[in-house]
Amino acid sequence: MANSQAVFNPHNLIGGTWKPGSGEHIQSVNPANPDDLVAELSQADNQDISRAIEEARMAQQEWWSLGIIKRGIILRSVADLLSERRQELAELMTREQGKTLAESLGEVDGSAETIRYHAASSRNPMGKTYPSSFPGEHIEQVRQALGVVGIITPWNFPTQIPSWKIAPALLWGNTVVWKPASDIPAISSEFARAFHDAGVPAGVLNMILASGRSASKLIESPEINGISFTGSVPVGQMIARTATARGAKVQLELGGHNAAIVMPDVDPQFAAAQLLVGAMSGTGQKCTATRRIITVGDIHQDFVAEFKKQVESLKLGSGMDPTTTTGPVISERAKMEIEAAVNDAVSEGGKIVAQASIPSESGFYFPPTVIEGTMEIRTCREEVFGPVTTLMNVSSLEEAIEIANATEFGLTASIFSASDSDIQRATEELQAGLIKINAPNTGSELHVPFGGLKDSTFPGPREQNSESVAEFYTNTKSVYRRVAPRRNT
Repeated sequence: MANSQAVFNPHNLIGGTWKPGSGEHIQSVNPANPDDLVAELSQADNQDISRAIEEARMAQQEWWSLGIIKRGIILRSVADLLSERRQELAELMTREQGKTLAESLGEVDGSAETIRYHAASSRNPMGKTYPSSFPGEHIEQVRQALGVVGIITPWNFPTQIPSWKIAPALLWGNTVVWKPASDIPAISSEFARAFHDAGVPAGVLNMILASGRSASKLIESPEINGISFTGSVPVGQMIARTATARGAKVQLELGGHNAAIVMPDVDPQFAAAQLLVGAMSGTGQKCTATRRIITVGDIHQDFVAEFKKQVESLKLGSGMDPTTTTGPVISERAKMEIEAAVNDAVSEGGKIVAQASIPSESGFYFPPTVIEGTMEIRTCREEVFGPVTTLMNVSSLEEAIEIANATEFGLTASIFSASDSDIQRATEELQAGLIKINAPNTGSELHVPFGGLKDSTFPGPREQNSESVAEFYTNTKSVYRRVAPRRNT
C-alpha cells in the first residue's frame, strides 16, 4: 500500500483483474482537509457491472465445489491479511472517511474478527435431520448457495459492514458483486485487495466502484439471486419492490431514529457519559446513534447540566491527532444538510443547549449539538445523520415509551434505570430490534442477530449471527430418503 499522502487510483476488481472503469470521473478528499486529494478514478459503467455479474456467475459453481471448510480456510487468510495491514488500512480509513484513528483501528480489528467468526462457522452443522413416520426413512434439510449475491454498503463503516455481508455470502458458496459507497473508493479498494491477495479465486469477489444510480443494474439483473443492502429507507424500499418482484431474496438494514430513556433513579453523570458515546461517537454518523434523549421526572436539569458539560468538552479535529475525540462529517454536502436541519429545528421552537467548538482549520466540521425541543421539530421528525441529538422531558415512563415509539423507525432503543420493573416494561414495549439497558444505543456483538423493526429493516433473516446469515445466503431443500431393495439377478 502507498504512503498516507499518496493519491490512489483505485480500479474495479472484475474476474480477478483490476480494471479501470469506463464511466464518470470522480475524486474523494480528506474530510478533515479538503485540499488533500485521496483518490481519483473513473467509475464503473453498466457494461463494467454486466461483466462483473457474468464473472461472478461463471465462478460460482467451482467456488461452491470447493466445500465449506476450504472456503473457511481462505476466509481466515483474508482476516490474517487485514490484521497484518491494520495500521495502513486504519490510516487510510481515517484519511478518506474522517473518523478518528482509534475508531478506524477498532473497525479494522472488528472486521478481521468478523471474518474469522464466519470462517470458524464452516465447521458447524450444515442442516437438520427430522424423524419420519415411515421406519427406515431418513429426512434431512440441506443448504445450497443462492448463486450470485449483490452487496451494497454505505460509507460510515467502510470495512465492518462489508465484512458482515461478504464473509458469510462467500462462506456459503455464493459469489459476490460488491458496490461500496462512492465516497470511499480508496479504502474499499484496499479492503477488496485483501481478499484478492489472500487467494479468493478470480470472479468470486467482484468490486465495482460505481454511482448509486448504477446500482440499479445489480438490483434488476436476473443473474443476481440475492441482495444485501445497508442505507436509506427510500432506496431500500425501491430495492425491495424491484428485487422481490423477480423473486430475488432481499436483506435490508435501513435508517433509525433511536431513543434513549433516562429514569430519575439513575446517576445522571453515568447516563450522560454513556449517551455521549451513543449520540456523538463516529461523529453521530451511525444508523444506531442516539437521536432523541427522553428524561423522566426531576432528573432532567441534572442530566442536561452534565450532558452539556461533556458535549462541550469534545475536541474536534483531524482523526490522525490522538487528542481528537470527534472527527469531521463525511462531506461538505453532509455538513450543509445537518446545518439546515438544526436551523429548521431552532426555527420550529427548538433551543440549542449545548454545542462543542469547531476548529479554525478547513474541514467538514459540524459541532456536536444538543437541542431541547419536542417531537414537532425537524430533528425529531427526520433522521439527521450527524452529531445532533434532541432532549425532551416527560413525567412518566409510559409517556416516554410512547414518544420513543412515535417514529416509523425501529432500529435501537435504550433505557437507563436502576428499577427492574421499569427495565422489564421498556424491554417489552419499546419497538426496536436492539434494546440496550444502561448502555449506549450503539454497538453490537458480531455473534448476535442484528436488525430492526418497522421501516428500519425488511422482514427476514437478521445480519451478523452465523445461523441468521445462513438463512439468508442459502436456500434449503428437504430430502426424504428411503432404501430401495436391490434387483434380483
